[in-house]
Amino acid sequence: MRTVATLPPPQLAPLAHAYATAVAAKRRWVIGGIALLIALSLLSGWAGQVDPVKLWKGLPRFASYFYDILPRLRMETFIADLQEWFWNLDGWLALLWDTLLIAYLGTLSGAVAGFFLCFLASANLTRSTPLRFAARRTLEFCRTVPEIVFALMFVYAFGFGPMPGVLAIAIHTAGALGKQFSEVVENVNMQPVEGLTAAGATYVETVRFGVVPQVVSNFVSYTLLRFEINVRGATVLGFVGAGGIGKELISTIRQFYYADVSAILVIIIGTVFLIDWLTEILRHRLLSLDVR
Repeated sequence: MRTVATLPPPQLAPLAHAYATAVAAKRRWVIGGIALLIALSLLSGWAGQVDPVKLWKGLPRFASYFYDILPRLRMETFIADLQEWFWNLDGWLALLWDTLLIAYLGTLSGAVAGFFLCFLASANLTRSTPLRFAARRTLEFCRTVPEIVFALMFVYAFGFGPMPGVLAIAIHTAGALGKQFSEVVENVNMQPVEGLTAAGATYVETVRFGVVPQVVSNFVSYTLLRFEINVRGATVLGFVGAGGIGKELISTIRQFYYADVSAILVIIIGTVFLIDWLTEILRHRLLSLDVR
């Protein structure tokens, strides 16, 4: 029978005291962090004029709006009611196609720009501090300014239409993806890079053969995920005249065409669900995950 060795009490007491002190200190940090979080949350609610009473009273009106915009579908005239609900389906699908094209072209352009800037912004590839600083600040500017602000600027410069939406999404996507891409690059295995550098490869050759093969699947995965986000973003940009179905949606909301609002929302939500599902399958295949 094996016995467990124990330290004598004079040796065990200091160790137990040190352990108890460390646990108490950690507990104080946790309690202090929770208290700080609660205090900041209450302060933010006060500064944001969050009124729980007003929120509770407004919930029924919020729910009633969705009830008002839903059409009255009766079983005896279901097909006719459905046709009346989607009376402008061809026109809405054409505008939705414009929105998808805006999101696609903006995502593609932004991903290309982010691809080239991410290597300059990576600390493990760019040793020049001024160059790395300039690349990172450029990416920060692109992703910090909201898309809708860029869209308003481009609408003022180029007029209404899809072009301002494409430019706004492209700039914001370049900043967002460039940041994500650079973080992926900074976590690559540097041994192939060092080997190519020792063999006399140029900077471009080092990136092409030592870095890109390691990051391409993650780059494509992030780009697909960004495309999902940009489809929703392109819809919102239509509110300021940047093309797509968003312009039609805001017009119907302002004119209180409730049935049209719900029909457009159903089309948008269904499209986003389909895109999410398809891009999720593609991302999982790229990352060699089993999807069932």
